Amino acid sequence: MTLTPDLRYPIGRFEPGPAPDPWQRCALVVQLSEIPTQMKMAVAALSDNQLDTPYREGGWTVRQVVHHLADAQLNWYTRTKLALTEDLPQIKPFDEALWAELHDGKAGPIEPSLILLQGITQRWAELFNSLTEDQCMRQMVHPERGVLIIANTLPMHVWHGHHHTAHITELRKRMGW
Repeated sequence: MTLTPDLRYPIGRFEPGPAPDPWQRCALVVQLSEIPTQMKMAVAALSDNQLDTPYREGGWTVRQVVHHLADAQLNWYTRTKLALTEDLPQIKPFDEALWAELHDGKAGPIEPSLILLQGITQRWAELFNSLTEDQCMRQMVHPERGVLIIANTLPMHVWHGHHHTAHITELRKRMGW
């Protein structure tokens, strides 16, 4: 029996684990820093028609995936800073699906989002690298996910970047691009 891959989760679902230790955090920050380059390589030389191709039936287009990743990283960078500067802040979720349907997400050029992704990730990595152990344990409250610890969100952010990059690289393989 051949299993059909789940195109929604080309690298598998995120599996939360224990809080990363300082060495693991360092390695994760390096991986986080590499995501913008990996995304840029994933979309290199794609035509507008290819950018407007959904990565799966019923899924976002390549263009929407790129814009979503920049939007998400920007939101999480802000949430991290809120957790560092406020006591147990309530962070606001955003409706990713509705954001992806706005004009800039559906039709805007991807270059600004690639630039934003590079810049925000560079700042975020520098911030992560500067954190003390106490700062890594700072918390925020997500209305759907409950209390989150900064250090525990880092593996999720790395997974998220790899997850969306794989949406595009796997589509390219399937389409022979």
